[in-house]
Amino acid sequence: MQAMLINAYGQAGKFESTEIDRPTTKPGHVLIKISASSVNTVDTMIRNMGEDLPMSPQTPAILGMDFAGTIEELGEGVEGFKVGDEVYGCAGGLADLPGTLAEYIVADADLIAHKPKNLSMREAAALPLVAITAYEGLHRAGIKAGQRVLVHGGSGGVGHVALQLAKHYGAEVFSTGGGDAQLELIEQLGATPINYKTETVEQYVQAHTGGAGFDLIFDSVGAANLTNSFAAAALNGQIATTVSMCELDLTPAHMKGLSLHVVFMLIPMLHNHKRSVHGETLTDLAAIVESGALKPVLDEMRFTLNQANEAHARLESGQAMGKVVIDHA
Repeated sequence: MQAMLINAYGQAGKFESTEIDRPTTKPGHVLIKISASSVNTVDTMIRNMGEDLPMSPQTPAILGMDFAGTIEELGEGVEGFKVGDEVYGCAGGLADLPGTLAEYIVADADLIAHKPKNLSMREAAALPLVAITAYEGLHRAGIKAGQRVLVHGGSGGVGHVALQLAKHYGAEVFSTGGGDAQLELIEQLGATPINYKTETVEQYVQAHTGGAGFDLIFDSVGAANLTNSFAAAALNGQIATTVSMCELDLTPAHMKGLSLHVVFMLIPMLHNHKRSVHGETLTDLAAIVESGALKPVLDEMRFTLNQANEAHARLESGQAMGKVVIDHA
């Protein structure tokens, strides 16, 4: 089969089209012919940082985590799936798990679910990592109907899903963005846009909460921006973040009695820890998608498997609006 292998990390790291053996199905796994995959920031981090990230696979490696495709073979003990099923998931591209920049993947059946019926393969491939991340963060922070929810970065990959899910759960949703196109997308997705470049935290907290603060904040920007989340949160508020590898003064969080939830959705893959939760989450997300409450936003640029390098460059350019997707067929 064709695979886009990376033989070295860092600036010299480029994907090269290589013919390798098709993977063999094993117990508890399924062989999937991939129709589409998507690029996430963590994929570009692995390609650039290599051994500096403990999750990076040894080279030569097949990167890529998200996919949508069709089951061609079932491993021993697999239940709930059959040959011909269209599925989606986040199942490889790190540690010892071969990734999705290839024609086929052997995926742990616990990490996949049936594809939403109303999405194309391209759309479904855009969802797994970002949707699981948004779902986990909102649920761990105790999302409830009637809350005022602030999403930092609501036009980004994770943020645009968190925004839609919060709205689906009955929250009044607000979201920060920094440009006209971002703010327009946020509004189209059903949230009240906030231009963080022209409004201070104090100004938008006063304008939208009467100074009380937001009940729940999903911070997909994280790091230094967490200080803005602390400032924008209500007393005893909840904050979920996807970026917390930093040093911060937690005094503001302490003085408000805030709860901080750190989301690292790769843990089940890295440690084989409760992987079935991902499959269950993807099943729940498929139902939400089929209800019309969630739809992924795809970047306007299209790429083939042979253009994996260009797809990574597109994401890294910061010019993409929505998820960068690679067509395999």
